[in-house]
Amino acid sequence: MCIMEKDKKLRPLKIWEILRHETDEDHPMGTETLRAKLEECGYPCTRKTVYADIAMLNNNGYEIMCNRKISNEYYVADRSFDIPELQILMDAVQAASFITDKKTKVLVGKIAQLAGDKKAEVLQRNTVEFHTPKSDNEQIFYTVDKIGDAIEQRWQISFLYFDYDICHQRVYRKEKRRYVVNPLSTVFSNDNYYLMCYDDKHGNIGHYRIDRMEDMKIEYTPITETEESKKFDLSRHKRALFGMFNGEDAQVTFQADKSLVDHIFDKFGKDIYIAYGEGSSVVFTADVQVSKPFLGWCCSFGNMLKVIAPQLIADKVKEFLAAMAEQYK
Repeated sequence: MCIMEKDKKLRPLKIWEILRHETDEDHPMGTETLRAKLEECGYPCTRKTVYADIAMLNNNGYEIMCNRKISNEYYVADRSFDIPELQILMDAVQAASFITDKKTKVLVGKIAQLAGDKKAEVLQRNTVEFHTPKSDNEQIFYTVDKIGDAIEQRWQISFLYFDYDICHQRVYRKEKRRYVVNPLSTVFSNDNYYLMCYDDKHGNIGHYRIDRMEDMKIEYTPITETEESKKFDLSRHKRALFGMFNGEDAQVTFQADKSLVDHIFDKFGKDIYIAYGEGSSVVFTADVQVSKPFLGWCCSFGNMLKVIAPQLIADKVKEFLAAMAEQYK
């Protein structure tokens, strides 16, 4: 089949595209094979032209390796991501519940292609399905994109927000009236993707699951500037939350068995100060938001963790435990 010859100036970029997608250190491509592929794409050329184009690409930062033989073999080895890095990204996408099944397959395929065609096949064959319950909200990527635009341009946004009933049908909050908020950031937590925002009506920082948002719109109204939103520190705020539930801010001191040190660092970060207490215990103080998930966390380690101050919070833990015990009488 006769293929129309294309602009010769674009030939080096086609060489780079072919080698980047179809080769690696284990699968180099010979000069004649490369020439044949170029001709199929409308770029006929001689061996000397291939050598010259590859030399030009190397001189301009497009690194192409060469195995020197009777017929040289070329491959691209240096990529933006290593194979283990791509595997981690693919596993993260598989495990993320807010990404739909359909989009999971698309994203896993795109990530694998970053390794080139040959290794992409191996990566996808070795991908383990996590069987994570997935969202069915196909609008989530559109919503994330619009939230990003609104944050950058400092506009308010509005959206409908829903829960599911026992038949997995959407039940809209506020009788399907729109939420209007000032977006601050997005954050991934506990396998879900959240919008962090300032709510004018309630005068506080709130968070909403993005997969539960529908019909999100940019309002083109400038965001409300408040002292709380100006001083908002995402990393500090997230460490204080438990299960992404809001609660009263408090500084709480704990006594814990020293075997829980890893759990303490995992929850509150490496900068938390931990001191030795009596016997095999440690003592630390953390900023938290007192919610039911926080109270549940305090009880989750049994007698290995105890709130020792303030007494008001310790009393809340006692009340939480008493209510739980009452339920099982």
